[in-house]
Formats: sequence, structure tokens, C-alpha cells
Amino acid sequence: MQNSEQLPDIHLPPHKKIYFASDFHLGSPNFKQSREREVAIKQWLDSTIDDAYAVFLLGDLFDFWFEYRRVVPKGFLYFQSRLVKLVENDVKLFIFTGNHDLWMFNYFEQELGIPVIRQPVSVKVDQHYIHLGHGDGLGPGDRTYKVLKKIFTSPIGQQLFSLIHPDLGIFLADAWSRNSRESNEKKDESFRGKEYEWIYQYCVEVESQRHHDYYVFGHRHLPLEIPVTENSRYYNLGEWITERTYGVYDGQSFKLHKFTS
Repeated sequence: MQNSEQLPDIHLPPHKKIYFASDFHLGSPNFKQSREREVAIKQWLDSTIDDAYAVFLLGDLFDFWFEYRRVVPKGFLYFQSRLVKLVENDVKLFIFTGNHDLWMFNYFEQELGIPVIRQPVSVKVDQHYIHLGHGDGLGPGDRTYKVLKKIFTSPIGQQLFSLIHPDLGIFLADAWSRNSRESNEKKDESFRGKEYEWIYQYCVEVESQRHHDYYVFGHRHLPLEIPVTENSRYYNLGEWITERTYGVYDGQSFKLHKFTS
């Protein structure tokens, strides 16, 4: 089990909610479809402003992201402008890295004032404990990816990639990301049982050591709600390529929803 950090406790004001979403995969599979998705995400973020206390974005927001020292990937201004709007309206924002955008460094923190979180974390919201993250590399299995992630997140690996010219580096990374996503899409995304859900197995292990009321993750591209124990549940947020699903915590319970513009 990975060690997780603890975010500061949250006291949710009356009539306020916390929103959760993941796996936007902006930039995929082409400009037209990505822009249509980005507009829908912008509309969803706009719809949260009046009652959102916080918004947690749990990784793979981009199909690929790498921050050079003075260069970031082109585009996604609709999305970033809405993040700015939320910040200006005193909504607390948290961004998690995923397996497609794990090379986030300090751009969002310095330019937008949004914390970037790289590991699963726990947070107490009034009487409930929530454990959340992207979900990649958790639980049993996927050993090849776990090895690759150590390489990709190592300072040496990052430094070597940064030496490639941005035009070539982003082109190569986009191609790798596209092939990885297409390969995963060929796999069966249906629910085949708890024993095949690695993130769920991770939740069971964490729960055996420390109680959480809710476990919230992305990565799986399949909306899920599975009991971990009698008093604990695992939720997967799904994705926005086709389903546009997200989660809402209102101070009493956690529920999955589907956004329709």
C-alpha cells in the first residue's frame, strides 16, 4: 500500500457541495472532438460555481501534458479560463496527476494558484473521511506500468525528456499516449467482479488499516459504486470521452451524476 498524505480538514458551509471529476483526456482523439468535450467541461464547471465549496479534479485531465521550463502544451484555454474563474470565486481547487499527465510540475501552482497532488490523499469533511486519487498503479497487478511510472517520474527521466525540442517531444509523447489509450480501449471495460478491480482491492487494504467512509478514484473509465465494508464505499468517477460522469458530496452523502448540457 502506498503511503497517503492528509489534507487539512474541511468544514462544509451550509448549502455548499464538493465536486469530483476525472479523465477528461483533453487533446484526444483530435482537435474537433477535444474542443467539443472542453466546451462541455467548461459548462459543467460554470454550473458548479454557485454552490461549490471545492472541486477535486482527479487526473488525466489531458491526454498528454509535459511542462518544459518555459513551454507548456498549446491549447486548452477554455478549460484553464474556467479554473481561473473558479479560483476568483473562492472555490477551492485541487488537481491530481494521472498516468497521462503525470509530468505536471509547477505551472498550475504558480500561474493559477492550484495545488497539484501526485499521490492518494485523505481528507476529513465534517464527519466523513474521504480517500481519493487518480488510481493508476494501485493495488495488485499492472507491474509493467508501475516500473514505467518510476522511470517517468524519476528526475533523470524527466531531465532527459526535457532535452528533446518541445515540438518533437510533444509529438512523440502524443503518439505514445494515443497508442496507450487505444490499447486500453480494446480491453473489456465492463465490470467483471471485485477480484478484477485493482483499485477496489487497494481500497480494501487501506480500509483494513484506517477507516474511510468514501473512496473516490478515476482511471478506470467506468462509473462504479462498490461497498468496501458495511460503512464504506468505493466510487469510480468514470470518464468524459463518452459518459461525462462526475461525483458530488453534499455533506451527507456521495453520489454519481451524469452531465448533460
